[in-house]
Amino acid sequence: MILVTGGAGFIGSHTVRALHDLGEEVVIFQRRAPEVPERLADLPVRVVQGDVADLDRLLEVGRRYPVTGIVHLAVALPWPATDDPTEDTARAVDAFLNIVRAARAWGVRRVVTASTIGVYGGLPAEGGLTEDLPLSMRHLHVIPTFKKITELLAGYLGDATGVELVDARISGTWGPGGHLPDPFFPASMLAHAAAHGAEPDLGGLLAPPRAEDALDLCYVKDTGRALALLQTAPELRHRTYNVGSGRPTSNADVLAAIASVEPGFRFELPSAGPLPVSWLDIARLREDTGFEPAYDTGAAAADYIAWLRAGHDA
Repeated sequence: MILVTGGAGFIGSHTVRALHDLGEEVVIFQRRAPEVPERLADLPVRVVQGDVADLDRLLEVGRRYPVTGIVHLAVALPWPATDDPTEDTARAVDAFLNIVRAARAWGVRRVVTASTIGVYGGLPAEGGLTEDLPLSMRHLHVIPTFKKITELLAGYLGDATGVELVDARISGTWGPGGHLPDPFFPASMLAHAAAHGAEPDLGGLLAPPRAEDALDLCYVKDTGRALALLQTAPELRHRTYNVGSGRPTSNADVLAAIASVEPGFRFELPSAGPLPVSWLDIARLREDTGFEPAYDTGAAAADYIAWLRAGHDA
């Protein structure tokens, strides 16, 4: 049985479904409620309510269920910050350590933990970003900063404890259940506007978007399947894996894909001219798990808009 922390969330719920499709039993550890979330109501999953910062509550999962693997997606960051950032930091780091404590207590073989494409921030690299690139040690944003910290801790604790701790550097992700507004890229807001015949509201972005802005944008169903494959692969040869589409997608590409689904949707972003383009090299993921993205940008836009038009919120 696989424990998925944050299994009711955006990426978590799709990971749970992908694990089920691979024949795995799943128990979700979530803060929200003790019930199975509506989007997973058709699956025979178990739910335990709790916070990864509460070690006693976390260890209770292993007393109730035979956990053999962990996919750790629950947010454990000092963000948004309170008036005591030092205590926020201590709680965030200890929450990650609790996952390792639980894995050791239960004899878990492998823990897959969520990192982010943001760890590559600050690099002058253009083209495919590989897992062995030296990362910048500058603090640019709290999320990549703490993901780098947990990657370093995972490397040390993997050697020291014998638990296989795997870092999944997840690319920009969009699709059913996504965050609105999304502060980092506009794809979800554009799809939402097209599905509802509205003007896109892009005011929540950290920076004004341009047509040529591009990143490795992965549809969430592919992201969830990649994480499930990392957890279930018989053998992994590395501790760090890029999880993405393996290609760059620009805002202009997203707009073109949406327009192919909704021809009446017309929206333009300002042009910045040619910009450096990078993406996640997913050769490791392909070689060790057999993963291939099932959704290109057009298929992702069509699936997402259909889901939104079926009455879903995000």
